[in-house]
Amino acid sequence: MGKRRLVKKVAEETQIKSEAKLSKEKIKKFRGVKEGRIYINCTYNNTTFHLTDLKGNLIYWTSAGKVGFSGTKRGTGFAATVALQEMISAIKQLGLEKIEIYIKGIGAGRASVLKVLATTDLNIDLIKDVTPIPHDGPRPPKVRRV
Repeated sequence: MGKRRLVKKVAEETQIKSEAKLSKEKIKKFRGVKEGRIYINCTYNNTTFHLTDLKGNLIYWTSAGKVGFSGTKRGTGFAATVALQEMISAIKQLGLEKIEIYIKGIGAGRASVLKVLATTDLNIDLIKDVTPIPHDGPRPPKVRRV
């Protein structure tokens, strides 16, 4: 009896949303947009995706946590690819023709996201790394006085 409960609980945890659900109003509002930008933020704990038009107006967003992963599973490469597939379905619903991709941060999802993007049939115009890099480092500590 305990095994049945355990199997049922594990099945509920691994259930993942895969299809992007855009409202009809949002599809009407952004139907004329032909070009867009995807901002990807990869951290150790999560991977987020933001789809905007060229002016910067947010059209759609998703993350590994929104797709259904929780805890440390959000930071994995698999969670990032599932969230990216949801983003790709949203792009196809909107009918965007050109996409620019800006990727930021270091995390497990970064490499897997780039692999999936290479295999998609999207017309990718640009892939740019915008990870901030310190140019002179932090200020050194004060000299110790004894």
